[in-house]
Amino acid sequence: MATATETQKEHLEELCQQIRRWIVRCTSHAGSGHPTSSLSAVELMVDLMFDNRFRFDLDQPDNPANDRLIFSKGHASPLFYSLWAAAGQIQPDDLMSYREFGSKLEGHPTSRFPRTEAATGSLGQGLSIGFGMALSARYLDKSPSRTFVLLGDSEMAEGSQWEAIQLAAYYKLDNLIGILDVNRLGQRGETMYGHDLQAYRDRIEPFGWRCIVIDDGHDHAQVRKAFEALETAGHNDQPTMFIARTIKGKGIPALENEGGHHGKPVDDDALGKILSQLGEPNESIRGQLAEPIVYQPNLPASRGIDAPDYSIGDEVATRDAYGNALVRLASKYPTLIALDGEVCNSTRSKRFRDEFPDRFFEMFIAEQNMVGAATGLALRGKTPFVSTFAAFLTRAFDQIRMTPYSDAHVKFVGSHCGVSIGQDGPSQMGLEDIAMFRTIQDGLVLYPCDAVSTEALVDLMAAHDSVAYLRTTRGKTPVIYDSDEEFVVGGCKVLRQSDDDQVTLIAAGITLHECLSAHQTLKDAGVNSRVIDLYSIKPLDHATIRKAADQTQVVFTVEDHFPEGGIGEAVLTSLSDHPTPVNCLAVRKRPLSGSSEKLLDAEEISAAKIADAVRRWMTR
Repeated sequence: MATATETQKEHLEELCQQIRRWIVRCTSHAGSGHPTSSLSAVELMVDLMFDNRFRFDLDQPDNPANDRLIFSKGHASPLFYSLWAAAGQIQPDDLMSYREFGSKLEGHPTSRFPRTEAATGSLGQGLSIGFGMALSARYLDKSPSRTFVLLGDSEMAEGSQWEAIQLAAYYKLDNLIGILDVNRLGQRGETMYGHDLQAYRDRIEPFGWRCIVIDDGHDHAQVRKAFEALETAGHNDQPTMFIARTIKGKGIPALENEGGHHGKPVDDDALGKILSQLGEPNESIRGQLAEPIVYQPNLPASRGIDAPDYSIGDEVATRDAYGNALVRLASKYPTLIALDGEVCNSTRSKRFRDEFPDRFFEMFIAEQNMVGAATGLALRGKTPFVSTFAAFLTRAFDQIRMTPYSDAHVKFVGSHCGVSIGQDGPSQMGLEDIAMFRTIQDGLVLYPCDAVSTEALVDLMAAHDSVAYLRTTRGKTPVIYDSDEEFVVGGCKVLRQSDDDQVTLIAAGITLHECLSAHQTLKDAGVNSRVIDLYSIKPLDHATIRKAADQTQVVFTVEDHFPEGGIGEAVLTSLSDHPTPVNCLAVRKRPLSGSSEKLLDAEEISAAKIADAVRRWMTR
């Protein structure tokens, strides 16, 4: 009679073979996909999920005690979906909808499939997201949840992986477990270190990770022994990395460990033979997940903070108001947390850190990992505000653009925008950020001009279910709004107008104040202008913009940003079918170091230059 251990081993082996059948069939039916990349990790994932190890309540998927599984190698989605089919979450027949239009089983996992923890497929991001989830579990939820991340060996060349590795060790995340599938072959040939497991260990271990090497990632006994070592280690303040030698295409002799098959399904002529090699089908076989540990959720303490008392005419930098807003809103939004890239004294998120140190996470100068971590935190129910210089957010654009596909509502705040920052020079000037964030689907792009509007817009961001970006200014600007002024997403403010307006001036942030000064200069010269504060750049208040275009002869947009993708192009899009001409004043020359005033003047976006441009147009 077979022992319980032998019976379980036989069950896992049979489950692996059926999962291989599903992988081959669904990719062949789709005519595309990555079967060989999926086949290499079958034993690793089956033993993790179905050998009484992976703790997950299928009836309560949002249970904070559930373990989490992220496929950083998202192209192994056939394996990912097959695992959940084995868990009873997908009907096997539905696997044949893989990659079809309208199917939830997309080519790389997205949030359209409910068991996807995070959208992946752009390599090098899963570990950072897992880091964020583990950070949430350990420091915020005080949860026994663990986060497992399946990694491909090719993606270990990405710098973002090493940002995540060093930060996970710094934060002592023993609840973060990487599973490195070293199958030797990438898309075009051998990976950097091939099957040299020691090379990976020598690089990962010095960061402070515990490395467990699995010589044969297809041997259930070795895989089980490795996972048991994880269990016996307990809480040791070290993240763990399993480094497993595997065979790409495992289970299909003609494809095993052979190059040239990446991203290629089995053709119809070979399908029957390959399925027969995988043994008799067992469509009804299923695996059992372990139950999560019961625990009492941690509820953050809150306390009220009085709102700052701003008066019209006060000189306050919008970055200062942002720091004040975070502190004030901490009680209103108990899930609000802050991350910063080692510039919190400049972005002013330091004020939040000082008041709520348990809800602040220093991410150091590793912006890609910071954004990935914020995604993980957002997916665990937090409202992360990510702050750094606007210029430095550009290096994390890939991570930023992926956040909507996970339905991760991360809030970004970029400070030190435009040439107005002055003497630090172009390396520190955010001049592309509006364009970058305008491309994020369903995202918000907000640009306040004073302290009152900043506080209001931060509140709107926190409450809004989307990715959002707020642009702040380094220098002080006068408060122009009463403290009870209301702001809405997709709105704007008409600050100056008359029945005889000839020109519309549209701006936001620092150049809004230049437009207000230009308005007075033009008025003294007999030219009436309408001034609009376009604090919501995305979405736009099309109705107000079009009304202004209807009632004036010309529209001028003014921005401390490159012309491509900025305020000017947003307004041009709104007025694409309107006869009123639009002139876009923006940063068009190579920026230099200098005073804010000289730089604004040199780029022809100062009050004097705005007035000059209007007069030239009027007398053309």
